[in-house]
Amino acid sequence: MSPKPQIDVLTESALINADGSPLIIAGPCSAESEEQVMATAHGIKAIPGVNIYRAGIWKPRTRPNSFEGVGVPGLKWLKRVKAETGLRVATEVANAMHVYESLKAGIDVMWIGARTTVNPFTVQEIADALRGTDIPVLVKNPVNPDLQLWIGAIERLNQAGLRQIGAIHRGFSTFDNAPYRNLPKWNSAIEFKRLLPEIPLICDPSHIAGNRELLLPVAQKAMDLAMDGLMIETHIDPSVALSDAAQQVTPENLGKMLASIRFRKPEGEELAEDDHHLLDEMRKQIDELDDEMVEVFARRARLSRKIGEYKKAHNMTVYQVKRWDQIIADRLEHARKNGLDETFMKSVLQSIHQYSINIQTEVLNKQEQAAKA
Repeated sequence: MSPKPQIDVLTESALINADGSPLIIAGPCSAESEEQVMATAHGIKAIPGVNIYRAGIWKPRTRPNSFEGVGVPGLKWLKRVKAETGLRVATEVANAMHVYESLKAGIDVMWIGARTTVNPFTVQEIADALRGTDIPVLVKNPVNPDLQLWIGAIERLNQAGLRQIGAIHRGFSTFDNAPYRNLPKWNSAIEFKRLLPEIPLICDPSHIAGNRELLLPVAQKAMDLAMDGLMIETHIDPSVALSDAAQQVTPENLGKMLASIRFRKPEGEELAEDDHHLLDEMRKQIDELDDEMVEVFARRARLSRKIGEYKKAHNMTVYQVKRWDQIIADRLEHARKNGLDETFMKSVLQSIHQYSINIQTEVLNKQEQAAKA
């Protein structure tokens, strides 16, 4: 097990709103023209609660000859946004040159994209370029669900002296991600928050959804999980966007979406003492049930070990197809009768079954090794 990361961060970071409200970041996927940037910015400025204007200046694309951003000239447009609207401005940096140019332009917030987070050498280059500054930096999760790689990128920035660090959950690339562009894997975000509770965690529903029709439920889910804000791609006219058109919304629709999201209170706020007592009692029951489940799993594991020894003695394979089919059919039927979600129950059964296979395989292999010795 990897050691728990030790991160030194500011408790009053520019990535945390003083009033406890979610940090809202909005703007186009790419800065395409000065007119597009400014029109979008003025539309966003009119929306209550938006804190930061974002726009990609350099765009890492999978294939060459695609639109890869306007580059340095776009930074002047962001300076104008800042001057005319008062919004803080943010852009993505993927190498040291991007950092230097952004610092010269007075960019307020930088973020490291998912394709950059996967490369520790590049992250270190960015961290070294930022050394000696106090600019806020957000780190997107890597393309694949590698929590240690994500944490490692944050540690590199922190060890370079940066204290205003946040993270962005933008989902993960998989072969089976329907209906999303990137699979949310909310459990990864929850585990990140458990390991690094002091790091603000922002959700990017645009890259998770890949489709503006799915933005609202993804954003609501993020807020229900107590994430610290949202980054939503917003374009004055998404139909003509040069990148990620399907997932961008107009400023008008962004305002409607934010108005419809239920921003829930942190635990403990506005609860009467009796309500606290009721919640504590229900949690106590949950704890007792969890303890019982652990004991049941332990007994099951011991039985699996005995079964492994029996199979070894009778020259049987570990995996029995008919037996597994029977388990799945019987347990899922039992789950349905008890009102349990079939998809959830199947994933639980598969995990338990795999653990049983691992135990039995270990029993067989150890006996084989002992015989050879």
